[in-house]
Amino acid sequence: MTVSNDAMVRWCETLLGADGQPPRELEDYLAAIPRLAAIDKLPSGTRVLIRGDVDCKPGEQIGDGDIRLRSMVETLKFGRERGWVQIIFGHIGRKPEGTLAKVAARLAKLLEAPVELIGDWYDEAAMQISPACAARLKDAAPGSVWVLDNTRRYDVERVLWKAKPADLPGLAPKLAAFANQLAEKVAKYYVNEALSAGSLDASSTIVPAAMERSVLGAYVDREFNGPMLRCRRSQAVVFSGLKTDKLDDLEAMINRGTVQTVISAGSLAMALKKAAAKLDGQDFPLGVAEDPAHADKPYYIPPDRIEQAQRMIADGRKRGVKFVLPVDFVLADGTVSEQLGPGDQQFDIGPKTSAVFEQAVSDLIAQSKSQMAAGQPPLAVFHNGVFGMFEDPRFESGTRHFIGQLQRMREAGLEVYVGGGEGGTALEKYGQPDWVTHCFTAGGTVLNALGNQPVPYLQALALAAAGK
Repeated sequence: MTVSNDAMVRWCETLLGADGQPPRELEDYLAAIPRLAAIDKLPSGTRVLIRGDVDCKPGEQIGDGDIRLRSMVETLKFGRERGWVQIIFGHIGRKPEGTLAKVAARLAKLLEAPVELIGDWYDEAAMQISPACAARLKDAAPGSVWVLDNTRRYDVERVLWKAKPADLPGLAPKLAAFANQLAEKVAKYYVNEALSAGSLDASSTIVPAAMERSVLGAYVDREFNGPMLRCRRSQAVVFSGLKTDKLDDLEAMINRGTVQTVISAGSLAMALKKAAAKLDGQDFPLGVAEDPAHADKPYYIPPDRIEQAQRMIADGRKRGVKFVLPVDFVLADGTVSEQLGPGDQQFDIGPKTSAVFEQAVSDLIAQSKSQMAAGQPPLAVFHNGVFGMFEDPRFESGTRHFIGQLQRMREAGLEVYVGGGEGGTALEKYGQPDWVTHCFTAGGTVLNALGNQPVPYLQALALAAAGK
């Protein structure tokens, strides 16, 4: 199915939210997208393009750093049993020089079958799949598995990251050619098995436009239609992070109307702490985090973020949302303080805050027990991020202590979801997998799904299903 430049402009306008249509609910996107069963009868030898969750660093042994690759195995075995030629593609990191060589080698071990890597597979100047790549795949044996190297080595993969609607007519020919070439020279069928691929990468959001059929892989299907939908009804969120852009995610979650309690730490909490003080006619100095001399640092909190936090707290208070914020902080020299001076920066929550958070957890447990006694489902909690620079032993205490609180909640019957990323790393470091109900492998995708912003690749798959 060849996609025209005009059709590509319209496709991208939807992705950028410039089509004048309001975002659909997650459930609506999922209902519109076909699953693997829709291509179950493809004959042996059919080439199928797999958008894989390949952004990982496999360790020495299976089970070390390869959880995303292991999530793909069910779908890949499904295809091998049917004799499909499966071509996996995706990115590793953000740097164009990255390679998927180790990923291909680990996939071969997981599948107990050869997996071949194809290096330079796209001629960006000519906007064509390289003849060598096309020839190798044309003669590929039924059941074989291939990997196209790092998609981010090509500019076309990244052109939508900062694109504006006005840019689309100029970008459409490049994007349409990329999608059409993959459909013509690589495969006409597409499976998204990359839960974490939440950026506007062309491989995730553009390629389905030219495919005959695009479907969700087994793992992504199961994650969205199981724990993701259950997590969306979370009544409490434990939210932390260094970058204040996560305020957008938190605000979207609160606006969905189910969240009743917010426990927060990190720079995110600093913005909320300052905002709460201002709303109460007071002030709370943030040290270097509000010093314009540090404006180029990730921990800097600009005035507009404080204003956003004020709006969020004011609106939340009207809805009865409870904000639980730090009351003391571990500074760079290891001392604990309840205030931040002009040159201070917080690197962890202090012991009083850990006690405050523990009491908040006790309150959530009591609330959940009351709900269950009334015949209602248990309370659901979403945990995202860490409380400080936990990779440094001097600043790990707050995070380590709270991982134990996740276990408390789970043992009390609450549903506890961890968003992946650093939160997942901390759970692995300080706890056990069964201390929570579910740990996602894709933090950014989860944040989109829990808020009111659509997941870009679900948008694309829904567009493909509608024949747009």
